[in-house]
Amino acid sequence: MNRNLISALCSVGFLARFSYALARNPVLPLFAMYLGAGPEAIGLAVGISTVTGIFFKLPAGALSDVIGRRRTMLAGLCFFAFVPFAYFLIDSYPMLVAVRFLHGFATAVYGPVAMAVVADVAGERKGEMLSWFSSVAIIGTLAGAPVGGLIVSLMGGADGATDATFRTVYAIVAVTGLASLLLGFKVLLKDEAPSGVGFASRMEQFVSGIREVGGDRRVVAASAMEGVQNMTMGALEAFLPIYAVTVAGLSAFEAGLLWAVQVVVTMLAKPVMGRVSDRYGRRPLIVAGLLSCALPFALVPHLMGFWALVPACLLFGFGEALVTSSSAAMVADLCKARHYGTAMGVFGTIFDVGHASGPILGGLLVGALGYGWGFFLMSLLLVAAIPWFWQTTRDVEGITSF
Repeated sequence: MNRNLISALCSVGFLARFSYALARNPVLPLFAMYLGAGPEAIGLAVGISTVTGIFFKLPAGALSDVIGRRRTMLAGLCFFAFVPFAYFLIDSYPMLVAVRFLHGFATAVYGPVAMAVVADVAGERKGEMLSWFSSVAIIGTLAGAPVGGLIVSLMGGADGATDATFRTVYAIVAVTGLASLLLGFKVLLKDEAPSGVGFASRMEQFVSGIREVGGDRRVVAASAMEGVQNMTMGALEAFLPIYAVTVAGLSAFEAGLLWAVQVVVTMLAKPVMGRVSDRYGRRPLIVAGLLSCALPFALVPHLMGFWALVPACLLFGFGEALVTSSSAAMVADLCKARHYGTAMGVFGTIFDVGHASGPILGGLLVGALGYGWGFFLMSLLLVAAIPWFWQTTRDVEGITSF
């Protein structure tokens, strides 16, 4: 395992994710509102980049197995570096949506391929190294949001924002995106040797990779556990702040602290749990993680006050670390190295579907049944997924990679 390369990849990931988070939250909703968008339109502007990922993560991952993962990863970094300049041209809401869709290609191409590159160099320590990479990306994401909010606050706040406010933010987005690309060139230019095969052979490899990986029920099952966990995380992300402020009696600051507690626990626990999964196996940790997420998720609507909600968020964050540290590593375990990109594309697509569907399903259930029954039914989905996952992956201990 090349520790220096892993560290460099983590640095690239930090810069890329910081740039992307800075562009997204809370600046993006404020920019959409500044352009005259209402609540539904703001939601579309925020969510449209996830749609890009749903449709393009799998093809991007499969393509990386054919043309080379490092080349494809650099292509993804180009979206981080150059698309932010398009924000300077935006003068209407439809243009914002179009640019956000285009910016979504950054994570759609980069996300699964970067994980495949890490899996390539991690050797037998895939769980630990993928978890470190993910945790550093989380740090970048966490740092981006407050920096964006601080810039807006210093330049007049949400009510006093001007074109100059948002252009300042997106200038920093562009600079950090360019920095990730430049560092990526330095790290990744030791490129794969050209394959020497023609276009027809490359297309055959592309299609066969998708067919082989997508046809393996174990890969789909491991990815689905990440997806169903992210469904509840997406719902919690959308509705915990609202519940905390309107029902549980918290201030907006305390609601933000709850989310920070959960994310920090996940970030700190991931590398440790990744190492545990490398040593003791992925399946038990995934099951334990699903249960650790289901219980606090169901209890949240019955808890009042900040200190009552903190333990629930701690447990949910720990459960998330258990699932995410093991599921991506299991997908990599199940594949031969030549299919890592495709496998991570499948994984990323299901991840995005889960994360995008969580707020929608949560909104429907909470609107129809209230917080108590809505959250309880979603937690049941986590528990109900466990027997199918355990049965489908029963032969994983004696893995035969395809």
